[in-house]
Amino acid sequence: MTKNKSHKKKSIGWYLDLALNLILLFFGLVLVWILLQVTCIATFKIPSDSMEPALLDGDNILVNKCVMGGRLFNVWDALGDKEVDIYRLPELGKVKRNDVLVFNFPYLEQRWDSIAFRVMKYYVKRCVALPGDTFEISRGHYKVHGYISELGNVESQDNLMRIVERGREVDYGIVMRGYPYSDIVDWDIMNFGPLYLPAKGDVIGMTPKHVALYRNAIEWEQKKKLLLRGDTVLLNDSVIHTYRFKENYYFVAGDKVMNSQDSRYWGLLPEPFIVGKAVRIWKSVDRNTDKIRWNRIFKKIE
Repeated sequence: MTKNKSHKKKSIGWYLDLALNLILLFFGLVLVWILLQVTCIATFKIPSDSMEPALLDGDNILVNKCVMGGRLFNVWDALGDKEVDIYRLPELGKVKRNDVLVFNFPYLEQRWDSIAFRVMKYYVKRCVALPGDTFEISRGHYKVHGYISELGNVESQDNLMRIVERGREVDYGIVMRGYPYSDIVDWDIMNFGPLYLPAKGDVIGMTPKHVALYRNAIEWEQKKKLLLRGDTVLLNDSVIHTYRFKENYYFVAGDKVMNSQDSRYWGLLPEPFIVGKAVRIWKSVDRNTDKIRWNRIFKKIE
């Protein structure tokens, strides 16, 4: 009788230990997954067709954060639309031209006059110019000075050129005017630039044209207003003749050129807003049929 009671007590204790270990294991795995999401890799769902044919509506992608280093910031402040300081872990690679990037959209809805961190709004576009590049669009085609390889989806750029040459851009609902929407710099998406993409530490002279091109970036960095009085440039009440940039900036574009809200329309993408590089499609579901596109599973994003 005593042995049975002892055996029963041991059995209950063993089950309690097992349950406790399983609970600790579960929470440990959740913690590891959260750490991986913050520092190494994340998943995103493609909500539109702006990156066709590389990415389709309904693709679910893996994003490598290690390339630029995972970001650390106060999530609660970001959710409350407060200003946040964004820090990065050490990078384990470099972003290259034509890489597909996931980033936080850098503007508030319908307000493209001031950069703002949108923590819950993610975009995916192709990087067509890096910090230190001079970028331009000529007859709808993307170019970086000194770089001879193709940039972006050339077939779609060709198609845009044919549509505009036939005068049918209105029929397709194409908005022609582009960044920076200024009387000083009158660019459109067919003929744009040249635009220098600032790298951290770069110094530029403050001319009226540079005020038009870099106003949003400078005001975001300084949290001050950049004003132009005649040919005099003021940062709040201080006259400035040059400006040294504190961040790197990129130029991104959608592969589906005629249906992409990208840098051609809103300008420079600050590096802190970049989540990472899109590397693979891990799942793809056709939204019209709810069927899995098996031929896209684990496809490399190029």
